[in-house]
Amino acid sequence: MRKPRIRRPHSLAGRLFAVQTVLVAAVVAGCAAFAYVADRGQAEDAARRQVTAAAAAVADSPAVRDAVRSADPAAALRPYAERVRRDTGVDFVTIMDRDGIRWTHPDPDRVGERFLGHTGPALDGRIFSETYTGTLGPSVRAVAPVTDGNRVIALASVGITVDVISAEIRRQLVGLLGVAVAALALGGAGTYLLNARLRRQTHGMNATELARVHDYHEAALHAVREGLLMLDGERRIALVNDGGRELLGLDADVVGRRVTELGLPPALTAALLAPEPRVDELHLTADRIVVVNTSPVSGGRRNGTVVTLRDHTELQALSGELDSVRGFAEALRSQAHEAANRLHAVVSLIELGRADEAVDFVTAELELAQALTDRVVAAVAEPVLAALLLGKAAQANEHGVELALAPDTRIDDGLLPPGLPARDLVTILGNLIDNAVDAAAEEALREDGPARSAYVTVTVRADGDDLLLRVADTGPGVAPDVVDEVFRRGWTTKAGDAERSPAHGRGLGLALVQQAARRNGGTVAVAEAPDGGAEFTVRLPLLPLRERAAVTP
Repeated sequence: MRKPRIRRPHSLAGRLFAVQTVLVAAVVAGCAAFAYVADRGQAEDAARRQVTAAAAAVADSPAVRDAVRSADPAAALRPYAERVRRDTGVDFVTIMDRDGIRWTHPDPDRVGERFLGHTGPALDGRIFSETYTGTLGPSVRAVAPVTDGNRVIALASVGITVDVISAEIRRQLVGLLGVAVAALALGGAGTYLLNARLRRQTHGMNATELARVHDYHEAALHAVREGLLMLDGERRIALVNDGGRELLGLDADVVGRRVTELGLPPALTAALLAPEPRVDELHLTADRIVVVNTSPVSGGRRNGTVVTLRDHTELQALSGELDSVRGFAEALRSQAHEAANRLHAVVSLIELGRADEAVDFVTAELELAQALTDRVVAAVAEPVLAALLLGKAAQANEHGVELALAPDTRIDDGLLPPGLPARDLVTILGNLIDNAVDAAAEEALREDGPARSAYVTVTVRADGDDLLLRVADTGPGVAPDVVDEVFRRGWTTKAGDAERSPAHGRGLGLALVQQAARRNGGTVAVAEAPDGGAEFTVRLPLLPLRERAAVTP
């Protein structure tokens, strides 16, 4: 048994074609009917003017007056009336006496009979026109008085039959129908071409399918968490989803604006404007790290660009924490190695019978190792910061750099507000210490400079309503002309990294510091350290902004 065939609704283009064809046909038919009515009225008006002019000319002719006063007016007027009828193209010229008895008529048998029609206005001295059915059928006629001074002595009537007018209208109607058919054909062809293009652009879908595609399109844009931007050939925002607005911090009315008007960082703006594709590039916004992929779109005369964005902030933070953990592991491995060496030295001293020297050696090493721990634990009660400082001290020692706490370092337990994430503190202080250790170690190893000790000084304390984080080093410092560039993504002073592409993630440390500080309402400043290196100072508010404004005098 054959299944009944499901009838698919007509496409949108097909329905529009049918509607437009009917509309074009209706417009052409209406215009043709209007033109026919207008032409008929114009033809009757033209005939009326023609017969009125001819009747007035006949009534004003001196020959007509002379013939009326003659003994046989009919014989004198018949040749004149026929000549006027032929010359003016009218159907009849009738001249009659005041009682309406005809002296002339196209049919000689009708001469002497009474005129069929109205003559009252003409007898009163006025020329008038009317449509009346006479011996020749319906006709448009005019009746004019023939006067001798102020006295009406005869009447002259000139007319054109309605059949003649209708024949003229029919001739015009043939041309009008030809124009209407041509207009209908031209309109139908234009409508077909327009709808053929519409069918290609809509892929033959009907209105229901297009509405469904639109609903799916909107649902997909809102459901995708990754950011999606579409730029037109003029580099304006043609489409952006919720994820793109969130990742780039854009307003709701951003569609139609140029990329250069969005206030994005220069590096990110350059990536969006680049004609070549970009793959997995890391870029910083005001408070996020995003992975940018761009793909040019070719089609038509202008090219656009499809941009996808992924949030890399959490992953980058986790990567930073992983680096810290790796550093701690390396420090522990190094300390274990050093502890093993010291243990071997103690064992050897005991085997040599020098127990007192072994005790002195162990005591000295214990005091040295415990000094920094005691200093950090006593000054920094916040466990996350204390652990970070101890780990970074071990790492710095591996690089031959001494990490010291400033004398005024002091953080009591519970001082940090709950709204200040520990992850951001690790990001800020960890990156500053790492940069400072690298700079101090490289400066100490320079062969062209004087030998100098390498150390990093860390200050962590409350300063009024702010948490002050300060890291100073003995490195080469920051030149005044690049102070504004140090927080730019990709900036680095590490040897060999200047040539690296920013997409590899190098030079992100200081940029992440500034981003984390801004995210928590803080500031970052760089200056020259007392010992000639660089000194970075971060201030973070300890109170929320509203509470801080309330206590400010």
